[in-house]
Amino acid sequence: MLLVVDVGNTESTLGLFEADALAGQWRLGTGADRTPDEWAAAIAGVLALDGREPGAVTASCLASVAPAVTPDLVRGLGRLTGVSPVAVDATTPLPIRLDVDEPLTVGGDRIVNTLAGVTLYGTDLVVVDFGTATTFDCITADGRFIGGAIAPGLRTSADHLTQKAAKLPATELRPPAHVIGRRTEECIQAGVLYGAADAADGMVRRIRAEWPGGGNPRAIATGGLAGLVAPLTATLDVVVPDLTLQGLRIAAGHLGLRW
Repeated sequence: MLLVVDVGNTESTLGLFEADALAGQWRLGTGADRTPDEWAAAIAGVLALDGREPGAVTASCLASVAPAVTPDLVRGLGRLTGVSPVAVDATTPLPIRLDVDEPLTVGGDRIVNTLAGVTLYGTDLVVVDFGTATTFDCITADGRFIGGAIAPGLRTSADHLTQKAAKLPATELRPPAHVIGRRTEECIQAGVLYGAADAADGMVRRIRAEWPGGGNPRAIATGGLAGLVAPLTATLDVVVPDLTLQGLRIAAGHLGLRW
């Protein structure tokens, strides 16, 4: 089996593939103070929830935006499974071209998201990933990554709002029935969620307006908060919750890993 790990700033998502099928998926907090042994124990614990044995993992692949965490995670994962994970970054030989001014700064998550999108859909795409940051990544049908945009994430914005404004309470993020809130909680929900949805629509429209050659790229959403925001938008065509994990699987195949 193939174990893939998307190491985010706040959470790390693990996926276990049997052939091309996603057989299991789990989330762990990305703790910067975890030792390799603690990473190994945490991953062993979530595998055990589904009755999976670490020894069944024959290949591993990861993408990380948390460089301080990655070395200990790699050591822990290698110790647990007996296989050293392969990390995807801007230097990894994959069938997409980073046609930007500073290709080495493109994060591994953005690379595997666009790799998965163009592999699965074969068309011009804007991939919108709703995580700690909200990223808008642009790739052409022939695999040319042409850049994108990065904005504060939905939960990041909400947490900052309630931390900086003493009279605003921490609030569950769920869409209110009306944009005009009648209670403070509803006002926060409306502002954060509908604001994020309209911001996503605005960015996608702007991207489409300046797409090379006047093309009209499809927009797909992914990330932990995509299911919350995408239904409130008008421009996002489809939600693919496991796009990053699928991208890691596709990258592993291109790198010759066998599972």
